[in-house]
Amino acid sequence: MAINTINVEMLAKMFLAGAQNIEAKKEYINELNVFPVPDGDTGTNMSMTIMSAAKEVRALSNPGMKELAKAISGGSLRGARGNSGVILSQLLRGFTKAIQDEDEIDAAGIASACRRATETAYKAVMKPKEGTILTVAKGIADKAEELAFETDDLAEIFPQVLEYAAEVLDQTPEMLPVLKEAGVVDSGGQGLLEVLRGAYDAFLGKEIDYTSIEPASVQGKVSAAPAAEADIKFGYCTEFIIMAEKEFTESDESEFKAYLESIGDSIVCVADDEVVKIHVHTNDPGLAIQKALTYGQLTKMKIDNMREEHHERLIKDAQKKAEETKAAEKKKAPQKKVGFIAVSIGEGLNEIFRELGVDYIIEGGQTMNPSTDDMLTAIDNVNASTIFILPNNKNIVLAANQARSLTKDKDIIVIPTKTVPQGITAVINYIPEADVDTNEETMLEAVKSVQTGQVTYAVRDTKIDNKEIHEGDIMGIGDAGILAVGTSITETAKETLRNMVGEDSELISIYYGEDVTEEEAEAFISDVEEEYSELDVDAHFGGQPIYYYVMSVE
Repeated sequence: MAINTINVEMLAKMFLAGAQNIEAKKEYINELNVFPVPDGDTGTNMSMTIMSAAKEVRALSNPGMKELAKAISGGSLRGARGNSGVILSQLLRGFTKAIQDEDEIDAAGIASACRRATETAYKAVMKPKEGTILTVAKGIADKAEELAFETDDLAEIFPQVLEYAAEVLDQTPEMLPVLKEAGVVDSGGQGLLEVLRGAYDAFLGKEIDYTSIEPASVQGKVSAAPAAEADIKFGYCTEFIIMAEKEFTESDESEFKAYLESIGDSIVCVADDEVVKIHVHTNDPGLAIQKALTYGQLTKMKIDNMREEHHERLIKDAQKKAEETKAAEKKKAPQKKVGFIAVSIGEGLNEIFRELGVDYIIEGGQTMNPSTDDMLTAIDNVNASTIFILPNNKNIVLAANQARSLTKDKDIIVIPTKTVPQGITAVINYIPEADVDTNEETMLEAVKSVQTGQVTYAVRDTKIDNKEIHEGDIMGIGDAGILAVGTSITETAKETLRNMVGEDSELISIYYGEDVTEEEAEAFISDVEEEYSELDVDAHFGGQPIYYYVMSVE
């Protein structure tokens, strides 16, 4: 039977199913990142972006199309993280703008919305690249428009659009050589495809589990008023999957559920052939595990101490309240002319930025890209008429720009710093006596002179820049690619520097991470000072995770 339109109820289901599917596939998408670094985060960023909107959608009660569009657009814009997340939020923004005034959407409406989504996303990126999520989005729009002239039946259109989107995705390595060399398709394009696949499942009427998408209003209540510790009757949240060695019958399911009820509550027992998903709150996870082992092998085991989590949440709530009080006091003070916001991670680097006069540190950066909403919160807490934002990561610049576009009462200037050393150099070159335009120009010029190298480890085998990389190898990553690969942290860091220092170099800055001991750092710094005796060497404890050394040459 032909299906010629979808209504607001179906669109909401499709959107939530798309969000749920990318949440389930985020780790797979993360692994598609070209650089095999431990913080490859495209899937995480896209999932957190769309989940922010999904929670707002789940909180709606019988919405009209305009209310649904506003929840999807606003939620994704505020929740956008990383370049892929920001682009996804712009795709959703464009799509919802096109359909917000409709009661139902037909084939032509879908095609028009896909086209507007693509155009909106392309405009958001300063230098759009083909072979990315943008290319996949454009392919979807092209195919939707082509099919809308041939048929009104969405049941015919959707699977063909999906098939073509997958074909375009498969072509991305031919458009971007770096993808071809690494042997992967574009991770952002894969993320978009997973959203569409989830949406199509809902369109087909498949059963979707939406329980992981907690409504925004409910989430707010939980965080604002946590239960007393005494109310936590069962302390351990226990989850695992049973790989049943024989058929897990209805009788087995009833028996196991009854057993779990005798030792805990909040029980989920879902069987699918030989795979059984288990969730229980209990005071003795070992009992649940022992019983489960009688049915087969266990995998995906996860045990969380809810009392400890509750205690940590209370501490965080107290800290947040103190910060809010401090921020409120700052707002009462006279507004200053210029303020600074910097994205940073690591105790040492945070302190360096504070000493340089940065007003607000957004914890995040390479290991967790902050959202547009994080940026807006920071802007709200800096009591200045003009605010400079230092993203300090190429994957955060778009979110900073998006926050700027959403701010109306302050002048926001984003200095597109791509690394922490660039951010530090930008602040150092700020001249209090100069006007805003002069300072913007000065900082932008100063950043150009900074080369950055970051030393970390590889999480998978790959080939990049004609270098064979194996899981566990140490990599030195420069501004434009891999500078060194080895098995020794110190030797790889030295080789990275050798590929950065040139005839005009004057200063080497070194920030050592939380996984490097002071003794190891001192030995490395001493070797660098000896090898480059003609240059100034400035070294600090950065405290950054994952990256053993962050270094810059100016």
